[in-house]
Amino acid sequence: MGDLGPIEYFVCGGVGGVCTVLVGHPFDTIKVRLQTMPLPKTGELALYGGTYDCMKKTLTNEGFKGFYKGMGAPLAGVAPIFAISFMGYRVGKQIFGPSNSSRFTYRDYFLAGAFSGIFTTSIMAPGERIKCLLQIQQDAKAKVYDGPVDCAKKLYKEGGIRSIYRGSGATILRDVPASGLYFLTYEAIKDYLTDNGKKDITIHGTVFAGGCSGIANWLIGMPFDVLKSRLQTAKEGQFPNGIRDVARELLKNEGPLALYKGIVPVLIRAFPANAACFLGFEICKKIIVAVVGNES
Repeated sequence: MGDLGPIEYFVCGGVGGVCTVLVGHPFDTIKVRLQTMPLPKTGELALYGGTYDCMKKTLTNEGFKGFYKGMGAPLAGVAPIFAISFMGYRVGKQIFGPSNSSRFTYRDYFLAGAFSGIFTTSIMAPGERIKCLLQIQQDAKAKVYDGPVDCAKKLYKEGGIRSIYRGSGATILRDVPASGLYFLTYEAIKDYLTDNGKKDITIHGTVFAGGCSGIANWLIGMPFDVLKSRLQTAKEGQFPNGIRDVARELLKNEGPLALYKGIVPVLIRAFPANAACFLGFEICKKIIVAVVGNES
């Protein structure tokens, strides 16, 4: 991704993160609602018949703004999350990359990306918890939280900082391998399209590589994301042993395919959202290079 340092990666990653949320949040809302909808009782129909049905009911009952419920938390947190993630990736490249001028291997890219996943959990976990709780609020009459700040206050009152950070372990289990594959996919496609950096990547190339990286990220991260969503939206004390109890109950009642519940809106979202992310990142990089070049 060029020779910029961690600070420049931090700035450009933040720009990419904002682009990601603006494009991808409506699909994320659908994903969370599908993942957390209650199991129907015998003879009852499921709350949602699938992705399209969930989208239609959300639009009918809540209007277009229903798709952007809970966006405040990720929008406030996602810029620093992506900033830290990209900075962590740059630091990871320095740690795991070749000591000489030889090319990075796929292993180097994966380890550097996985390293970046550790950086983001401190911000990602509480933001995800608040986002999920707001997204599953669909009945205005039964509304519990008035927004991200109100949600955070009530969670803290309910169980302290531990309540706000519920699901941190599941977030790490999701993000470490997923981030590794995320950056590996982008770099591998970019190397191919640019003949290993001999030419600049085009806008179309960035969109394609970024979109594919998003899909790769979720294919490996989805099972832990489902478990995380269930754990973070559960009532206090419902899963005393955390993610193990969630996994045990889900596999017993719904089977292994439930680990990919909500995958359709996730994959629909993954391509445009992450294409927007890397496009914003690469444009920001070019602007910084141009400004630094003009100053020198």
